[in-house]
Amino acid sequence: MEAKASYTRDGTVDLRGRPVLASKTGKWKACAFLVGYEAFERMAFYGIASNLVNYLTTQLHEDTVSSVRNVNNWSGSVWMTPILGAYIADSYLGRFWTFTISSLIYVVGMMLLTMAVSLKSFKPSCSNGICNKASSSQIAFFYISLYTIAIGSGGTKPNISTFGADQFDDFDTQEKKLKASFFNWWMFSSFLGALVATLGLVYIQENLGWGLGYGIPTVGLILSLFIFYFGTPMYRHKVSKTKSPARDLFQIPIAAYKNRKAQLPSNPSELHEFEPQHYINSGKRQMYHTPIFRFLDKAAIKNGNNMDASLKPPCTVTQVEGTKLVIGMAMIWLVTLIPSTIWAQINTLFVKQGTTLDRSLGQQFHIPAASLGSFVTLSMLLSVPMYDRYFVPLVRARTKNPRGITLLQRLGIGFVVQVIAIAIAYAVEVRRMRVIRVHHLNGPKEIVPMSIFWLLPQYVLLGIADVFNAIGLLEFFYDQSPEDMQSLGTTFFTSGIGVGNFLNSFLVTMVDKITGRNGGKSWIGNNLNDCHLDYYYGFLLVISTINLGAFLWASCKYVYKRESVEAKEGCVDLLEGKAIATSPLGLQV
Repeated sequence: MEAKASYTRDGTVDLRGRPVLASKTGKWKACAFLVGYEAFERMAFYGIASNLVNYLTTQLHEDTVSSVRNVNNWSGSVWMTPILGAYIADSYLGRFWTFTISSLIYVVGMMLLTMAVSLKSFKPSCSNGICNKASSSQIAFFYISLYTIAIGSGGTKPNISTFGADQFDDFDTQEKKLKASFFNWWMFSSFLGALVATLGLVYIQENLGWGLGYGIPTVGLILSLFIFYFGTPMYRHKVSKTKSPARDLFQIPIAAYKNRKAQLPSNPSELHEFEPQHYINSGKRQMYHTPIFRFLDKAAIKNGNNMDASLKPPCTVTQVEGTKLVIGMAMIWLVTLIPSTIWAQINTLFVKQGTTLDRSLGQQFHIPAASLGSFVTLSMLLSVPMYDRYFVPLVRARTKNPRGITLLQRLGIGFVVQVIAIAIAYAVEVRRMRVIRVHHLNGPKEIVPMSIFWLLPQYVLLGIADVFNAIGLLEFFYDQSPEDMQSLGTTFFTSGIGVGNFLNSFLVTMVDKITGRNGGKSWIGNNLNDCHLDYYYGFLLVISTINLGAFLWASCKYVYKRESVEAKEGCVDLLEGKAIATSPLGLQV
């Protein structure tokens, strides 16, 4: 019994499929090899994303609307491709091998991009700081490089964080406590990489060369992969218990529709479900019935259209509840799209807005406009330890919740802070326009006599909001996903950011067309000193406020996952057993 107990209780194995010892694998000693990759990957991504709009306008001579649209489209693709990567991981290759193949594609994309901005034959020729228009082949090579990175990111982004979370055994009380802080410190390493990018790489790109600015994170990425593979003997790998975990998403609604005329039993215990021993033997987790989306319960009716023993047996309550979870998460996902659209401003319009302001720091040094994004990261880096070490223990003592506050309460706080941030951005832009009118400025390159640090509050507040939003969303979608769909579930997080970027691209394009037609003054023109960016920020403020109301409604309707954690030794623990209770804030507990 002692030898048996020394193995992990959640059924994880090593790379060869053998059971692993709990004392020699997993936990933070395994995650230490993973966080390096996350830091360097985020450094690479933000090294590109934070200053890409400036490269497109100054080096490739794209106009403001086109550059914003192209940045959003690329960023959206980076955050959308994880849907495919997660599906491949959950259904075929597993997280480790999907990550391995995709990380190599990512590195190839970074190498191609470094070539695109370094080699003379791949970049526009420049003279006295003025670059000629790029040829069609140069533009094609540049965007092929960018979208190769997007493809690689599709397999790395959804799997590296979930692979890290897999290193903690949910059946072990101590490891479960460690896992509660995992996503906070995982995002901390992500923020650290982003800080180096926005502070260091952006300056290098604008002052020492774009090739060096992209080459440094490429080398760092390769180094981090060597470190990652060095830790292979310590990694735990979850064994997929279902060949096609996403199949239930289609099977359950179809079965419920077939039984649409059947009467639901008054007692949910009369629905079809396996005996608890089945889940103990199989290592799967049993999910308990929840009183939402009751129509889907018809898929588990014992005497619906499944009375003939030759027909396929009805679906189980656990299968039905998994589908309910995905639908519930989809409701929350929808109300994260507008916040993701607000976040997209940091690397697009906020940067272009900053280029019009006084960026001097002393007589010699000028702050790159994109470097102000470092204050987003700095506020995150300061806020994460404070949240984890002070806020959570303080609130936990009152609420008795291991997380301090619930996942949806965390998101709600972040959304409120974000609304305040966009309100401040609107007020600052109103002041910028007033200064422009007072000094009679009209030229696109005229500098507005107003310090760039006026933009600081909106950056800092968005950083604080992201401590609640980004980490909260990642943890929420991982925690609430059905057991065999946690990689795919995490893509709710990444795809929300992706759709938010596409939505911002759509809004910018439509607002420019509508407000600029018939010779009118566009809200978002090439000349930010002669347009109405304040109107656009006001529009974002209105839709953000409406979205906050929609989030409060959706969170009041959401019911958390209720499942048992059962080991073969017979230990049973009910997770989120009080999921239906309601907190004083009106959000699900």
